[in-house]
Amino acid sequence: MVVLNRIYTRTGDKGDTALGNGARVAKFDLRVTAYGTVDETNATLGLARLHASGEMDAALARIQNDLFDLGADLCRPEMEKDAEAPYPPLRMIAAQVGRLESEIDAMNADLPALRSFILPGGTPLAAHLHLVRTVSRRAERAAVELATAEAVNPEAVRYLNRLSDWMFVAARVANGGGAGDVLWVPGANR
Repeated sequence: MVVLNRIYTRTGDKGDTALGNGARVAKFDLRVTAYGTVDETNATLGLARLHASGEMDAALARIQNDLFDLGADLCRPEMEKDAEAPYPPLRMIAAQVGRLESEIDAMNADLPALRSFILPGGTPLAAHLHLVRTVSRRAERAAVELATAEAVNPEAVRYLNRLSDWMFVAARVANGGGAGDVLWVPGANR
C-alpha cells in the first residue's frame, strides 16, 4: 500500500533520486529516464481520455494502470534479487502484452487496409492517441537503451512495443473506423 502524506521530501535536491530498491542514482540515469518517459506516456494518455468514452475510455483506463505497473517494474533494478525483496516486486507479465495484442486484433478486424501512411490528426481523440503513440515509442527506446546496460524485464519492452501499435490502431478507430484518417500524400507540396 502506498501512503503519500508528504509530497516534497527534499531528498532529490542535489540531483539524485531513489529507485524501487532504495538505491540512489542521478536523475538523468537511464533507468530514471525510462520510467520517467513511461510516466510521460501515462500523462499524455490522461489527455486522450478527455475525449474518450465507453469501452475506449475503459481500455485506456486499463492501460493507464498497466503503465503504473510498468513504471514500478522499471524503477526496480536487479531483477535477479527479486526473491530477496521484502515484498514481491511488481513485474510486467506476458498476459498484459497478450491483452494488448488481442485488443489490437479486435480493433483492427473492422478497419480497412491502409494504402498510405497516416498523418497524426483527425478527431481530437485520434490526435491525442497519436501523441501517446509517439511518446510511448520514446519510452520504448529509453527502455531498450537501458536494457543494453542493465537487466530489464523483456515483458516491459514488449509491452511498450505493443502499446504504440495499440495507439495507432485505436487512433484509426477514433477516426470513424479509418474513414477520417488523414493520409500522407508524398510530394504533395513540391
